Amino acid sequence: MKQEEEIPEQENAESSDDLYERFNLTIDKGQEPLRIDKFLMARIERATRNKLQQAINLGLVLVNGKEVRPNYKVRPMDSIIVYSDMSPEETDVVPENIPLNIFYEDDDLMIINKPAGMVVHPGSGNYTGTLLNGVAWYLQQKLPDLTESVLPRFGLVHRIDKNTSGLLVLAKKDTAMRNLAKQFFDHTISRKYIALVWGDVANDSGTIIAHVGRNLRYRKLFEAYPEGDHGKEAITHYRVLERFGYVTLVECVLETGRTHQIRVHMKYLGHPLFNDDFYGGDKIVKGTVYARYKQFVDNCFDLCKRQALHAKTLGFKHPSTGADMFFESPLAEDIEAVIEKWRKYSKTTGQ
Repeated sequence: MKQEEEIPEQENAESSDDLYERFNLTIDKGQEPLRIDKFLMARIERATRNKLQQAINLGLVLVNGKEVRPNYKVRPMDSIIVYSDMSPEETDVVPENIPLNIFYEDDDLMIINKPAGMVVHPGSGNYTGTLLNGVAWYLQQKLPDLTESVLPRFGLVHRIDKNTSGLLVLAKKDTAMRNLAKQFFDHTISRKYIALVWGDVANDSGTIIAHVGRNLRYRKLFEAYPEGDHGKEAITHYRVLERFGYVTLVECVLETGRTHQIRVHMKYLGHPLFNDDFYGGDKIVKGTVYARYKQFVDNCFDLCKRQALHAKTLGFKHPSTGADMFFESPLAEDIEAVIEKWRKYSKTTGQ
């Protein structure tokens, strides 16, 4: 078999914008006829037959540019593209009455403004209290015949970190999910994040290009690999919005959406996110060691008890109508409060 594109390592982190990977395969000339699900199970690490059949039924498996049925048998020289999340974890989504901030909803999708501290989907250590548990309950109230066995986990097209607030989109139909998943993969979804970072960022704007992959020693952490020798391609565009001396308010636009991308890229630039306990932002990175300044920073940490990162805007083509959709959420209150505190401090100290 000729493999045109490296099969990506599966990264089962708590969050990743790249929920859907692409596998690009070309069948060699000597391949015997074989059901496509069996063929792909042997080629894609950790893929399950259930996941593959789901992907095929949802139109996320293309052979020679066309959708196929699960009983399709691969042939020599077939070109196969798979858009799918192949993570092996299968967790039931149990409906729970959890308040949701629904920004927008129609027959195809929902836009939800997620608060900081909420995990997006059930998984190891987080089987309840997640955003999807709340979505399942919400949909079940509208559709009483909806059973737990068919609740739409597939509607999750992308994710944001537990301690990041802001907008995400969920599909309510498999056709919408397929369309949105492809928009994410093709990088036609527009996303802007607001971040408060340590230090006075040197340039008013710039682009960070460095692969993002798991730290080779500490698997829960991710690292920037500027030489591209590990991880996946990652591109972040940033623009300074406001300077406060020891910290800077920036806008980040994602061209790719890797796990922890903004957090890792800003650390790589030398400006970890304010109060990011994973990447060194939960201590004084810039500034003096005087007690009064330390107390001020501690007070800021108390105001914003997580990384200061908010998914502010989300834009895409509507999966049914093709219309341009754009949504913008206000900054979360804790980030707004800590920005105002730094704004007053910088004016007082002349920073």
